[in-house]
Parts: sequence; C-alpha cells; structure tokens
Amino acid sequence: MGFCAFRKSFKLLKLWGFLRPFSVMLIVVVMVCVLLMVQTKMKNFIHKNGVFVQFDVKEKVGMKNLELLKVKNRSNKGEILSTSVSPYYDWELFAADYEEMMKTLKIFVYPDAFMSNKFSTFSSIFIPHTNPFDPKLGNYFSEHMFKIALLGSSFVTKKPEEAHFYFMPFSVNIMRNHPRVHSASAIEDFIAGYTDRVSSEFSFWNASGGADHFYVYCHSIGRDAASKHQKLHHNSIQVTCSSSYFQRLYISHKDIGLPQVWPRQHEEVLNPPDARHKLVFFAGRVQNSLARRDLLELWKNDSSFDIFSGSSSFPYKEGFRRSRYCLHVKGYEVNTARVSDAILYGCVPVLISNYYDLPLANILDWSKFSIIVNERDVPHLKKILLSVPKQTYLNMYKNLGIVRRHFAWYSSPKKYDSFHMIVYQLWLKRGLHRVDW
Repeated sequence: MGFCAFRKSFKLLKLWGFLRPFSVMLIVVVMVCVLLMVQTKMKNFIHKNGVFVQFDVKEKVGMKNLELLKVKNRSNKGEILSTSVSPYYDWELFAADYEEMMKTLKIFVYPDAFMSNKFSTFSSIFIPHTNPFDPKLGNYFSEHMFKIALLGSSFVTKKPEEAHFYFMPFSVNIMRNHPRVHSASAIEDFIAGYTDRVSSEFSFWNASGGADHFYVYCHSIGRDAASKHQKLHHNSIQVTCSSSYFQRLYISHKDIGLPQVWPRQHEEVLNPPDARHKLVFFAGRVQNSLARRDLLELWKNDSSFDIFSGSSSFPYKEGFRRSRYCLHVKGYEVNTARVSDAILYGCVPVLISNYYDLPLANILDWSKFSIIVNERDVPHLKKILLSVPKQTYLNMYKNLGIVRRHFAWYSSPKKYDSFHMIVYQLWLKRGLHRVDW
C-alpha cells in the first residue's frame, strides 16, 4: 500500500514537472493582460489642478470634453470629493511658525542707515527714502519700502550678539541715480568697498563669512552688485525682484525673490468674475523679448484679447478690472510688476516667463491662483485658457482675494503683508553656526 502511494506521488511529480513551464507562462500572460487594462483605463484620465478629470472617449478627444470624475466618498453618497483649493501648502504650519518668528526674530542694521543726510555725500544711499509712494519710484518701490518697514519694526535690535541676521542698507536704486556712483562698474566697486569696510570695522561679518548678512534691491542692475566681492556673492543673501534661475549670480537655495510692486496707497475693491468680459489683458513694450513679439503677432487681432504694444487705449487698471486673465510676459527680466498688479486687481495672472523663481513659492501654491505657461506655448495660449474649467477659475479668483495681502506694502506694516512675508523667508534661513567674535 505504501508502494502504491509512492507510485502515485511520483506520477504527480512528473506531471507537475511537465506543466510547470506552462503555468509560469500563464501567470505572465495574466499579469500582462491586467497591466494593459490598467494602462488603457488610465489613458482616459488626466490630472488637472489637483482634480482627476476624465475624457469622454465616445466624443472627439479635446480639452473641452473634460468632465469631472465623480468619486464616491466614505459616506457612499456619490458626491464629488472636496479637493483642497487652498493657496497655501500648509497654512497651519506656516501660521504657527510665523507667530514664532514675530516673537523671536532679531535683525541688526548697520549704523549707516541711521546717519544724517548731511553726514556724507553718500548718506542718501543708506538712509530711508523720504517719499516712498512717489510714483517716480515705480518698479523700485519694494526696495525702499522694505527698508522703511524694517527700521520701524520690532525686529531691529541694537544688540548684534542676539541678532539672527544683519542688514546691509545700501540702495542700488539710489546709487543708479547718484552723481558719483551711477554706472554699473562704479556700483559694483562701491558695494565691494562697503563690504570690506563692514568686515574690517565689525566682527559680525567674519563670524559667519557674511552668510547671515543680506541686502535688498529691485533695480535690475543690482543683479551684478556682488560680482566684485566673492564672499558677498557666494555667502550673503540677496533679496531681489530679479529672481531668475538663469542669472549667474542668483543662487535659488540661498537668495530670496522679492515681489515687485508699484506704489499704491489704497486697496482696490475687486471686480466680480461676471463683470470681467475680456479673456486676456496685456500692455507692454516688445523690448528684446521673443515671447512678447510672438504674443503681439499672434493675438493682437483677437477680439477676446486686449493686447497692446506699449500703453493701452484705456486706463491701465481698467484692463485688469475687466479681464479674467492678465499676462505677465518676460521682458528684459523675468519679473515685472504686472504679477502683483494682476493679483491686487483680482485678475488671474498668466505667467509666461521661463526660469522665474516665483516669490514666496515655498509657502504659496501658485497653481491655485495663477497659470504658468512655457514661453514656447504662446501659440496655444487661447486654447490653454479656454480649457480651464469654470469652477477652477472661480477658485483661483477667490484665492487672489486671500493672497493679495502678501503682495501689498503699507505705510504701517500689517500682519502677513509683503514686508512680513519677506522677513519670514529670512526666518526660514536662520540657524547658522558662528564662531566666537
């Protein structure tokens, strides 16, 4: 009996040896079929603005045929899941850390900022501007407002040993208009000489090699300001409107993008979406920008676009108030004040500026209140904008009302305004190890 059982087991073993290669092949065939089914299914989906949407495969495939995919939630009521549309990556984390900054952060300002205007022919380069809301300041408004806001804030300390950062208060904009320091080369020499003086007269610079020092500018010529002082370039933080990955002296993990804002003393009441009858607004010179040239050549005759080479035929702000989308297109630099203009007037910014390191991008999710378009996609601009679902646009418009306070300057700084948001960017870079003075 035992012998029979052995013979039966032996036969089963021989049968398994014969069928084994076929079983492996069968498993492989089944797995391939499953993968093909999944791939075919996923081709009908696209992820857009944080929501999965589905093409209607029975109709012509196109952006206009996108439909929201209904997904059952945990209550099984067939409702659409509420997707986060917050313009912040993590508001609670940011708000808690912001409060800690308000209680803790200290900044030492070098005494040049407090000297009398009569003390030296160069005093105006360091002291605050007497009339920062002068419209003539234009694109350089943020540079001056930061200094004024900082000097009047509780962040300033007279005890350098307790400071987290040290502010070098020179103004590139003032230097550019100074009779004795106005050329690019002279500005670079002046800043290199000033840095050498700071490092020789004060021990604070040498304690960190300048890594806890910062300076602020909005004038485009400032991008080369540190070119003649190696440690200033490599170590110190430049807070700049010209925050471009393409600039040779801009280091994205070290430096900070500053929102470029025009002087405005009054907050605008936002025009509602149903009062915005134009699709697009842009007014600006072609300059040396291929993207602007393409934009004007392709879309200047489209009736849904208000596109102007130079000034518009109506008041500038009306273009922002009556349009759904407002274009920021790279000119000489990646940055212009059109971004903050669009935000402040409730017009969804369309950013056509490759290599732009967007301000506050580690806090704000720009995809929730703007549209980023590659410069090479200008020919497809209208299709891109018309493909945005209505609810997505309304969410963006709503978020503009939330984030606009971060792009505004005030005579008396307010919580979460542009000044405090830039100071918070500094706060995130604290914690350097210093040697003893």
